[in-house]
Amino acid sequence: MSPLSVPSPQTDVIGALIEWLDQGHTAALATVISTWGSSPCPPGSHLAIRDDGAIIGSVSAGCVESAVVHEAMEAINGAPPAVSEFGVTGDMAWEVGLACGGEIRVLVRRVENDAALYRAARKRAGEGQSSALVTRISDGASVLIGAGEKSGSLDVSPELSEAAGAAARENRSGVFEDGDEAFFIEALTPPKRLIIVGAVHIAQTLVPMARMAGFEVVVVDPREAFATPERFPDVELRTDWPDEALLDLAVNDHTAVVVLTHDPKIDDPVLQAALMSPAFYVGALGSLRTQEKRNKRLEERGVEPRDIARLHGPVGLDIGSASPAEIAVSILAEIIQELRRG
Repeated sequence: MSPLSVPSPQTDVIGALIEWLDQGHTAALATVISTWGSSPCPPGSHLAIRDDGAIIGSVSAGCVESAVVHEAMEAINGAPPAVSEFGVTGDMAWEVGLACGGEIRVLVRRVENDAALYRAARKRAGEGQSSALVTRISDGASVLIGAGEKSGSLDVSPELSEAAGAAARENRSGVFEDGDEAFFIEALTPPKRLIIVGAVHIAQTLVPMARMAGFEVVVVDPREAFATPERFPDVELRTDWPDEALLDLAVNDHTAVVVLTHDPKIDDPVLQAALMSPAFYVGALGSLRTQEKRNKRLEERGVEPRDIARLHGPVGLDIGSASPAEIAVSILAEIIQELRRG
């Protein structure tokens, strides 16, 4: 299997595409299936094109979008699925903030037949389950694979099915060669989510940064004077006790939990719940001395040493941060590092 990349979409392209189809439009989907060199968008990145020319998403940060839109309109008008190769020149690369150019391959196809598969994948993702959409590049035939279940018109070999399962587990999309055919495997996973316990000043900076990085964010604080829409606009706020909120939020392995309250009566129960959950990252604010005391309290609460060892504390990368904004930068950097190292 070729090297795979993790997409980091900041726009719900598939959601918009499904909405367009529901409104009676026809549409095409352009998908980056492979890259070489310094390309702006990784495999799995999408650009959706509507029959009236509206677009959402990106496959090249603007470098080759006009050519891709032309291909998409051809597909909307009946052309079969097609793969186009584009070179990103050095000048183009500098325009979108890259050091040098590269190459991308983009699959363009109409997606009416795949809409039901994307709907099913999104439903599974909402339930915390990952899937992989396998598309035969030559004709666009697809099948959705997840948790031993398959739906779609495409028959797949055991090797391809195994590769799809691995792609879903690892959230990595890419091209798989199976005999004489090439297939694009698109990982469709639950959204990344960050649960912040403590509506404090650090959280006010961390929330918008995390959202820009593609995380869904929830802020939990039982102190209603802190958790207000004025301080955290357009963010899901919870004012129940954090350990109870965590149970209700159904933490999965795409969830990070950061505890910033610095109050043992709030911190300890929620850290116990988080450390015994599938969360891929758990961090807590405090000094090394605070962390030592916290670990002892968690041990007294019955948390196993192997689970306590998962706790990142002091939270964040050691970059010498001092201000709330700098601490927020260090926290988000450590979360992303943990996510990418997997």
